[in-house]
Amino acid sequence: MLPIPHTQPAVWPQGMPTSRLAAHFHSVPAGCRVALIGLPDDEGVRLNNGRPGAAGGPRAVRQALAAYGVAEPDGFRWPGVFDAGDVTPGKDIHETHQRVTEATAAILAHKLLPIAIGGGHDLTFPFVRAVIEHEKKGTEGKVPPMAGVYFDAHLDVRDTVGSGMPFRSLVEQCGVRELHVFGLSPFANTREHVEWFKAHGGRIHSHKAHQQQGGPMHMPALGNCFVSFDVDVLDSSCAPGVSAMNPSGWSVAQAEAWVYGAGRSERVRCFDIMELNPAVDETGRTARVAAHLLLTFLRGFAERH
Repeated sequence: MLPIPHTQPAVWPQGMPTSRLAAHFHSVPAGCRVALIGLPDDEGVRLNNGRPGAAGGPRAVRQALAAYGVAEPDGFRWPGVFDAGDVTPGKDIHETHQRVTEATAAILAHKLLPIAIGGGHDLTFPFVRAVIEHEKKGTEGKVPPMAGVYFDAHLDVRDTVGSGMPFRSLVEQCGVRELHVFGLSPFANTREHVEWFKAHGGRIHSHKAHQQQGGPMHMPALGNCFVSFDVDVLDSSCAPGVSAMNPSGWSVAQAEAWVYGAGRSERVRCFDIMELNPAVDETGRTARVAAHLLLTFLRGFAERH
């Protein structure tokens, strides 16, 4: 078995009942279709003056999964999930990013679809970078540029290093040419960032986009893509445990339909859930929401041909 570099085993609660899906996650990739990898780092959040604590996101999601998600649901079967563990952060944000890319590349070598749990949103950049590099292998550069779909109150196109950098970096360094953002807050993004986003192939979907049927995976022009879900797109009444709370965000039910569509679409090459901050998560309910969305993606993925 090819090793997954820079990782340490995941920490799960003791005595997890076998009735939970998470009790049946695999420690090796054989027989699996999906890989889960934790990205326990929030240095990017600190650099952008956000609320620290997202480094605990992967552990909090696993704790929520240990108490939620039946192993034998009615009407469908879960795909096999390989738990690749958590990437160990490096000495600085750049080394951490390189480690994330190398660990994700190793997952892709096993022909598994990677799902990442963060962590600061800057980690989407090295995570998706690995997927883009993998897609280009053996194509002599002929593969079409990958598109991006993300759910976020923020554009995250800053030109400074930190959690607000991932999508600008993917455009400038990885050739992403089409970005679609859903759930954007007009009070959390500067004119400069909006103008840069639109000038580089970005499209801001209206605040009513969640009412559309089918979601972004059914947009005819959208090719292979990555999907990134920042938990702060959700309203703070249901998701208080985030790096930056959203006083007027989406409901969980609205987001669920889109995440399910992402799981079903074969054009989606990876998925991540970012910015869960258990340090400020009252009663752990945001972690349970994140676990619910992860299970929702897996259910959609189970329906792929």
